[in-house]
Amino acid sequence: MSSNRSDQVQTLWSDILLRSIVELREMFEGLREELDDQAVEDFSHLFDGADRLEAMLAKDPGLIDRHDLLNILAALRGYAEMLQEDVAQAHPGLNDTLSRLLKAVHTAHGGDVEQDSAGKKRVIQSEPGFILAVDDLQENRELVARYLSRSGHMVVTAASGEEALRTLEQADVDVVLLDLAMPGMDGREVLRRIKDHPEWRATPVIVISGRQDMDGIIECIEAGADDYLFKPFNPVLLQARIKAGIERKRWHDREEQYRQQLERNEKFIRATFGRYLSDEIVTDILERPEGLELGGDLRQVTIMMSDIRGFTTLSERLAPAQVVTLINRYLGAMTDIIMAHHGTIDEFIGDAILAVFGAPQRRDDDADRAVNCALAMQAAMGEINAVNQAEGLPVIKTGIALNTGDVIAGNIGSERRSKYGFVGHPMNVTSRIEDLTAGGEILISDSTLKKLRGPFRVGGCQELNVKGIDQSIVVHQILGVEHE
Repeated sequence: MSSNRSDQVQTLWSDILLRSIVELREMFEGLREELDDQAVEDFSHLFDGADRLEAMLAKDPGLIDRHDLLNILAALRGYAEMLQEDVAQAHPGLNDTLSRLLKAVHTAHGGDVEQDSAGKKRVIQSEPGFILAVDDLQENRELVARYLSRSGHMVVTAASGEEALRTLEQADVDVVLLDLAMPGMDGREVLRRIKDHPEWRATPVIVISGRQDMDGIIECIEAGADDYLFKPFNPVLLQARIKAGIERKRWHDREEQYRQQLERNEKFIRATFGRYLSDEIVTDILERPEGLELGGDLRQVTIMMSDIRGFTTLSERLAPAQVVTLINRYLGAMTDIIMAHHGTIDEFIGDAILAVFGAPQRRDDDADRAVNCALAMQAAMGEINAVNQAEGLPVIKTGIALNTGDVIAGNIGSERRSKYGFVGHPMNVTSRIEDLTAGGEILISDSTLKKLRGPFRVGGCQELNVKGIDQSIVVHQILGVEHE
């Protein structure tokens, strides 16, 4: 009973559709001279599809492939709508016949014409995109291209899965329209390869198929398809889906550009500051980009200043190349030690080094790390001098001063040129203490001594009056670390 009912419905829509085609052929002959080349071509595609449909319907109904039938109906619908829009308005009889044909197509598909309440098709406004339409049937590819080109999209087509992948390798596609049933590589395999590819996986894929089994639809969605449309598709719905796909692709492209810019910025910052700042400080800059803005805050830090004793005299006796070798060897070794102790190198002043412990990141053991760093620097002088002597260069000695106090820490300078630096009275005090150090000596201020937690061996203290500072300075000599 169900089979008889289905046959009756098929007979009804097929008779109406084929009679409409006969009428259209007669009208076409009368209008041929008035039509432009595009309209003539659309009529030709319409009649070719009708011939294929008639041959198919002549078969036993049980032998008709549903997918092939829907492909033909999709082509008939598409070209009929094109003609209705481009030609029929000036020919009421032609418009009526095309309307009957479209109604028969929709009856065959089991749907209704999607229109708004006024009976006019909706127009979807979309940003123009680059669309790849993949279908093994030429009329389907041409039809999709016609639809989308009218809306300002650029459309390329592919007749096979292999051709589609080659196109993706050569062009930045915004949306892929993909048929499933194709010879060779089918649509499911194309979908899998797109979503497995690191550069393509964000490209929206809209499957357009005559297959309406739920398992197949779920399989495509699970494989990464962004949408699924049935043939014959509604062009307005297709436009809406493409609009959504283009918007998703544009958002992804902007996010990807932003990510790449962040990566470039990070590489630049690490390349620019990594030679002077510890990895910790560089990471802090990357995590807080606002820290690159001019300005600063009050920080309690332990300041280190070191200087080679008698370097001016030494440099006058050496060739310029020897001076450069000597100072670079020294500064290179000291820099590694300071960074290993998480110090921030503020600047090199000739042979002098200015470093700070406690900014941009403060630790409870800033003073201890500063003292341990100074001891390591003095310990390294033996190895440095051994190399110097082997190369005929003089032995050098360095004096190191440490002082703890509140300074302004931040980016200092102008909009065109700035640096992460430190300003405050404790900087001057440290400099004065360093002037008093002998070669191989470490002197710390009383303020630094009070911050120490570790078991350091401290020598005698002395009270100093130095130029430019009103109050006397109490300093202590660091001799080493107490061992149990």
